Amino acid sequence: MTRPQQQDTKSSRRLANERIIVPVAHQLRVAGALSVASGLIWPAQAGALAWAISGWVMGEMNRTNIAALFFVLGGLLSAHLKRAAGAYLFDAADQTIARERAALISREARARAGISSAEIAALAVQKLPLLQPWITRYHVAMMRVSILPVVLLAVTFWFSWAAGLVLLVTGPLIPVFMALVGMAAEEASRRQMVEVGTMNAMLMDRLSAMLDIRLLGAIDRASAEFEERAEALRVKTMAVLRVAFLSSTVLELFSAIGVAMIAVFVGFTLLGEITFGSWETPLGLGEGLFLLLIAPEFFQSFRDLAAAWHDRAAGLSVMAELEELDAVERVAFLGAARATAPLSGPISLELCGAAVAYSERILPLPNFKLNAGESVALVGPSGAGKSTTLEAIAGLVPLALGHITVCGETLDEDKADAWRARIALIPQKPHFSDQRLRHWLDPDADEADLWGALTLAEADRIVARLPDGLDTHLGETGGGVSGGEARRLMVARAVLSGRELILADEPTADLDPETAALVIASLKRLKDAGHSLIVATHDPAVFGAMDATVKVKP
Repeated sequence: MTRPQQQDTKSSRRLANERIIVPVAHQLRVAGALSVASGLIWPAQAGALAWAISGWVMGEMNRTNIAALFFVLGGLLSAHLKRAAGAYLFDAADQTIARERAALISREARARAGISSAEIAALAVQKLPLLQPWITRYHVAMMRVSILPVVLLAVTFWFSWAAGLVLLVTGPLIPVFMALVGMAAEEASRRQMVEVGTMNAMLMDRLSAMLDIRLLGAIDRASAEFEERAEALRVKTMAVLRVAFLSSTVLELFSAIGVAMIAVFVGFTLLGEITFGSWETPLGLGEGLFLLLIAPEFFQSFRDLAAAWHDRAAGLSVMAELEELDAVERVAFLGAARATAPLSGPISLELCGAAVAYSERILPLPNFKLNAGESVALVGPSGAGKSTTLEAIAGLVPLALGHITVCGETLDEDKADAWRARIALIPQKPHFSDQRLRHWLDPDADEADLWGALTLAEADRIVARLPDGLDTHLGETGGGVSGGEARRLMVARAVLSGRELILADEPTADLDPETAALVIASLKRLKDAGHSLIVATHDPAVFGAMDATVKVKP
C-alpha cells in the first residue's frame, strides 16, 4: 500500500470513528467500565477457588462454604455487570443503525444516486446491521485488553516472576500478528460487501426482466450469470473466513503455548523439580492453582479483541461504502415533500427559458403555456427531454436556467409542495403498493366514487373481472393486469386524487392499438371532466387527441 493510500485509509477510519463511535462514546465508555469491572471479579473468584482447594489438601474443609459463597456472589455480580454493559452497547448500536438507515433512506428518497435500488436496499437491510458487532464488541474489547491483562500480569508477577515473564513475552505477540492479519481482513470484507451489492442488483434486474428473458429463451444464460455471481460471492466470503481462521489459529497457538508453559512451570515447581521463578518462598498449591486459573483469562481479552477485530473490519467496509455513496453527485427535488395546502389560484403553467443540468450537460426545456382545461402533448425523439420536462414541471428536477411559473407564481423551494398538491402523475411504469386496490386508488373514497372514477378511466370492467374486485392485491408490478390496464387504473387514481393537472409519461408505450385507444379515451374523458393534461408521447394518436403539440428538441 502506497503512502497516499495509507493516508486515505487513516482519514477514512478517522471519519468513520467520528461518524459512528463519537455520537455514542458515552454509552461505550460506561459499558466498557462495567465490562472491565466484571472482568476484575474473576481474579477474586479464582483466589477463593484456589484457597478452598488448597484447604481440602490440607484437610481444612471449613474453607469450602466461605469460598463457595464468595464464588457464587462474584458470579452473580459479574453477570449483572455484563447484562448492564450489554444493555448500553445494544442501545448504542440500535441508535446508530437507526440513524444511519433513516439518513440513507431519507436522502435516497429525496435525491437518488446513480446506482440501483437493489444495492441501496442491500446496504440498508443487509450491510448496516454489520455495524452492530463493531459497536457492541470492538470498543469494549479494546478497553478490556488495555486494563485486564495488565492487572492479571501484575498479579502474576506478584507471585512468580517466571510466570509473569511467560505472559509478558507471549501476550504482546498476539496483537502484532492480529494487526497484520487485520489488514487483509478489512480488504477481504470490503470485497465481500461490494459483491453482495452487485449480486442484489443483478437479481433485481433479472427479476424485473423475467418476462423478456423467457420470451427470448435466455433462461439458461441468465441462470449461468446468476450462478457465476453466486460463485464469486462464495469465493469472497471464503476469503473472509480464511483470514478469520488464520487469525484464530495464531491467537490459539500463542495462548496455548503461554498457558502450557505456566502449567509446566507450576507443575514442576510443586514437584520440587524447579526451584527458581518465585521471589522468596516457593509456590504453594494455592498460589500455583491461582496462577493456572488466571492464565487463560489473561489471553481471553486478546481472544475477544481478535474476534471483534473482524467485526471492526466488516464495519469499516460498510462505512467505506456509505462514504462513497455520500460523495455521489445528486440533484434534489424542490420542496420538503410534506403534505400542505394546495397552491391557490386557477391552474396555469408557463415555461420560459428553462433548462436543467442533466448528465453533465445543460438540457433546455421547451417554452410553452398551459391554462385550466387545456391539454398539451410533448413530442420529440427519445432522449430529447420529454420525461425531464414533466419532472421539472412537478418540481422533481431543479432548474439550472430560466424559470417555471405556476398559478401566477415562480416555482421554487417554497411553492413546490403546494404546487404538487394540485398535480397527479401517471408514470410510464405503474407501481402498486401492497394493499387492497380500493385503498390504493383512494383510502377515503366511498364505493360510488370509486366506480365512478373507474368508469371515467375505462377501468371498471378491469376491476369487475378481478378475483376479489376492489379488495384485490395486485402486487408491486401489477400482477393480474396488463400494462394498458395498469395505466387505466392509474388514470382512475388520478381522478380520485382531485388534482387538476395530470402529467402522463408515455401512457401508450408498448401497447397494442386497441389497448392504446382505450387509454387515450380515458385521457380524453379526463380532459372533458375539466382536468388539464400534459402528455409526453411518441404516439401520433395521443398528440392528435390533445389541444396543442409542443416539440421537445434534443
